[in-house]
Amino acid sequence: MNSIWELETFYRKREVIIIGAGFTGLWTAISIKEKYPEKSVLIIERNSVPMGASTRNAGFACFGSLTEVIADSEKMGWEKTLDLVKMRFDGLQKIQHYFKNFEIDFDLNGGFEILNDDEPLQKLDEVNQKLKSITNVEKTYFLSQYKIQEFGLGKSQYLIENPCEGSLHSGKLLKKLLEKCHELKVEFLFGTEVENITEHSDEIEVHLSKNLSVKADQLIHCTNAFASRFLDKEEIIPARGQIILTEPIGHLKLKGTFHYDEGFYYFRNLGNRILLGGGRNQDFKTEETTSFETTEFLQNHLENFLKEVILPNQHVEIAHRWSGIMAMGTEKTPIVKQLSERQFCAVRLSGMGVAMAPKIGEIVAEMI
Repeated sequence: MNSIWELETFYRKREVIIIGAGFTGLWTAISIKEKYPEKSVLIIERNSVPMGASTRNAGFACFGSLTEVIADSEKMGWEKTLDLVKMRFDGLQKIQHYFKNFEIDFDLNGGFEILNDDEPLQKLDEVNQKLKSITNVEKTYFLSQYKIQEFGLGKSQYLIENPCEGSLHSGKLLKKLLEKCHELKVEFLFGTEVENITEHSDEIEVHLSKNLSVKADQLIHCTNAFASRFLDKEEIIPARGQIILTEPIGHLKLKGTFHYDEGFYYFRNLGNRILLGGGRNQDFKTEETTSFETTEFLQNHLENFLKEVILPNQHVEIAHRWSGIMAMGTEKTPIVKQLSERQFCAVRLSGMGVAMAPKIGEIVAEMI
């Protein structure tokens, strides 16, 4: 049994409990405390550090590539697509407003997309026209042919640049968000698994083990791909993203963040190394998992992509491999809503959580 000291401090009743200490959970806590400083907020995280997609990603401050925006508009219409683009654009602005670039290795040196056919170029003007009200620039996307040689991407036909995208250090950003939460008196229970949840008429009870629970007035689910356990009615499809990181490369020409094939491949320079991820469209079914493994098939596929597209005729060693778990659905719109009298959720960020979480946190704070 727990002592009275524990029960009256760490496990006492809170006004708001958030499950999940990734980007969404942390930004949500910050938004709530800024709006309601007197509210008590507890974040419960089952791992010793935030995992899932937040610390296991590729460190993209993702705005979205041209073909991705075109594909989204064809799939779900311009209104929803522009809502998402605006959310990402505003989210990236908010990150820069809260933290200095050097604190989180934030580098806004532009996003690039490699194209090998000119069909998307026919829509360039239309897309720029639509995005102008969000980015305030005439040309959000434009051709940068001369940079193909500059970056050593000789095998690529077209290179499209957009100034709104950059890269950052996901670990450093999470650390800064944790510091901000501590400053705002958000409390944490790390290494704590939620067994189940009981909603009563006057409160909600979060069971941590057979005879230990924490109560709250409201509960917010921010566990993205891992939310299915408690939100079985929502469409949440886990999507594993596998990543490789090379050893340092002498005289590396590549600089910036790059996309290929509607964003299914993504790579960037990390100093003088290359970080490359993606390719799950080669093996969708296997990658619909919440297991943090890497597969021989996709790791080999990524290495081949590295040799063929990014560094032709160069031999490089792989220093590090890992994977992260994103959450997808048939549509890219995140699920941010009230589930019951006392429960809310902010999940399914479609691999865009770095940019979207700052704004999603604000939306949740408005809801509660």
